[in-house]
Amino acid sequence: MSKNPAYEILFEDESLIAVNKPAQVLSIPDRHRPELTNIYALLLEKYGEIYIVHRIDKDTSGVLIFAKTAAAHKSLSEQFEGRTTVKLYKALVIGCPFEEEGRIEAGIAHHPTQLGLMCVSSKGKESITEYRVLEKFKNYSLLECNILTGRTHQIRVHLKHIGHPLVVDFQYGGKESFFLSEFKKRKFNLGKWEEEVPMLSRVPLHAYSLTFNHPESGEEMTLTAEMPKDMRAVLSQLSKWDKISKL
Repeated sequence: MSKNPAYEILFEDESLIAVNKPAQVLSIPDRHRPELTNIYALLLEKYGEIYIVHRIDKDTSGVLIFAKTAAAHKSLSEQFEGRTTVKLYKALVIGCPFEEEGRIEAGIAHHPTQLGLMCVSSKGKESITEYRVLEKFKNYSLLECNILTGRTHQIRVHLKHIGHPLVVDFQYGGKESFFLSEFKKRKFNLGKWEEEVPMLSRVPLHAYSLTFNHPESGEEMTLTAEMPKDMRAVLSQLSKWDKISKL
């Protein structure tokens, strides 16, 4: 695996390239600010011809694939459109769902008053998210989310809908930043002139696994990306300071 300041290559052959996209880097060019760093432009500069298959939000990290040929692009795009791919995410949320496994079926539409935001609506497009609890703490939990549809902000909207928004997500019920002092409580101390630095300042959502059929061989492939350092650090601290007491 090779690395670039903006991405890590997970897999590459003559048909496709898969990268682990860091948070805060765009998948594709911004319509209003095309000069911003984005994975598509970097790959286009390197390879000369690259096709966009799908994207993940700027704040979300994880597996992102691009096609190298028109034929591969057609095959991969059809798989995404036909919902035959399996897209698994890890999400750090406030609280813990009562049911440790569940299915959220709630239509998603554009928010009627807040530009750029989405909301659950009976008039929205069909949207389905399956989840299961991977780790449980006193006040937080790590979920695996399987999105069976690909709506804008789907996981964020659905988790807010069931009362468990992402830990950091000021647009959908979470905080703007997440600090160690929030769960270390009395055992947390700062020096007199110190200012606490947040552990997380972005949406803690990671696209960690993508399963699809190779566009040439038809062989089923599953690509995975390690969870980023900031999310791993938070989970490590939660396991120390927010663990559930045994009876």
